[in-house]
Amino acid sequence: MAFMEISVVPVGTASTGVSRYVAEVIKTVEGLGLQYTLHDMGTTVTGEASQLWAAARLLHESPFANGAKRVYTVVKMDDRRDRDVKPGEKTESVKALL
Repeated sequence: MAFMEISVVPVGTASTGVSRYVAEVIKTVEGLGLQYTLHDMGTTVTGEASQLWAAARLLHESPFANGAKRVYTVVKMDDRRDRDVKPGEKTESVKALL
């Protein structure tokens, strides 16, 4: 299981607000059937690494399809193959030590 944190930022728009574009990105994630968590600075998506890389490309394209002229995307991937990891497990591991 892999985790991808992605932040897709439409830059070339007529407004400083980007909620409309982010909503379309999330609809794209939902259409792929991948588990995700939306947070204030991006979205964490869970799945197989190959699925996540393919999803990143689609998510990056979403604002262009909705009229953006420029898109800035940041992707971080954690692909652990020695055991299965569930969403929230990493956070709980740290909290247990606090």
